[in-house]
Amino acid sequence: MPELPEVETVRDGLARWVAGRTVARVKVTHPRSVRRHLAGADDFAARLAGLRIEAASRRGKYLWLPLADPDGSRRECVVAHLGMSGQLLVQPPDSSDEKHLHVRITFADGGRELRFVDQRTFGGMMLDELVPAPDRPIELVPRSIAHIARDPLDPVFDDALWNVRLRRRDSAVKRALLDQSLVSGIGNIYADEALWRAGLHGERRGLTLTRSAVTGLLAEVRDVLTESLGAGGTSFDALYVNVNGQSGYFERSLNVYGREGKPCRRCGTAIRRSAFMNRSSYFCPSCQRPPRVPRNP
Repeated sequence: MPELPEVETVRDGLARWVAGRTVARVKVTHPRSVRRHLAGADDFAARLAGLRIEAASRRGKYLWLPLADPDGSRRECVVAHLGMSGQLLVQPPDSSDEKHLHVRITFADGGRELRFVDQRTFGGMMLDELVPAPDRPIELVPRSIAHIARDPLDPVFDDALWNVRLRRRDSAVKRALLDQSLVSGIGNIYADEALWRAGLHGERRGLTLTRSAVTGLLAEVRDVLTESLGAGGTSFDALYVNVNGQSGYFERSLNVYGREGKPCRRCGTAIRRSAFMNRSSYFCPSCQRPPRVPRNP
């Protein structure tokens, strides 16, 4: 599933290609792609037509496009989640349809279309109300994702609160990194990469970490996310691409994720893989010592 760098790369493309444009027509060819819009595909298409896309925004792994009537009065948005294989592509109107094209948005200026393509149909789009953010009322966010925490690259992310909340957790630190109510945008790939950089095993309990260790981990999370963002994200296959259909290349810089059996780039020890929440965790058993298991009395 795309994580923060991939979703932010898409958001940046949407800001450049569709912000400020007025929707002329919407065609939904697969109702599952708008299943979260409970009023149905026809209502989604009818309500979006004629509105102007004001910007492109993101919270964690969710994207939204704030909308406005011609008089600028509307407080709605289109929320998009890419799921496992969703793509938001900006294409010339005369280009061939993609095999899994499910939503087509054309614009009044006759320029490039916005297309939602999704092979596995786990992603989707919906119309949602914009409401004040719980922690910053001057900021508007979609009601459906207002509960999601800020991400580490957000300018108003609260470092001190992160430190306190993580160190109070009697749960594995990797599980905490994936908890979108604590911090958003981090998925399996970047959690493993940040933990390797910080020299922490993912099974360490939050309660056992020092303040400096938690501060250091946050710094590594930010570094790996920023570096991946600069590389356009991580693409293991053709399912993740930016709005122009281009893949990211951060995969070449991964230190542990997907490298089972290969030497650690820091110490040379073979990277290991373990099962974690129906996924895989990758780590160096030398650089990232597992927590001690208490002996039975």
